[in-house]
Amino acid sequence: MFGIMMSTIFTMLVGMLSNFAGQIGPNYDPLFYDVMVYIFATIMFTVFLLGVIAFWLRVHGLGGDTRERWVAELNKHFEREGIGLIPDNGKYW
Repeated sequence: MFGIMMSTIFTMLVGMLSNFAGQIGPNYDPLFYDVMVYIFATIMFTVFLLGVIAFWLRVHGLGGDTRERWVAELNKHFEREGIGLIPDNGKYW
């Protein structure tokens, strides 16, 4: 079962590779490359835009003092669970 699936995937990749290789030489299709560049540029711009939005949300948050409330909530949790405290019972030094 696994071998059949792998051979199918390999055949599909070889078919795609021959399509890309067929664009070099006398079969050159400028539209093919234009579309590839447009798709790649659109994806890169989308990633950049999502990065800017994520950074803005990280800095400003969805509401007013979101970051301060989140830090306070984390501090309460750490104090309640004892996370980050140095044990001082003489066992470690």
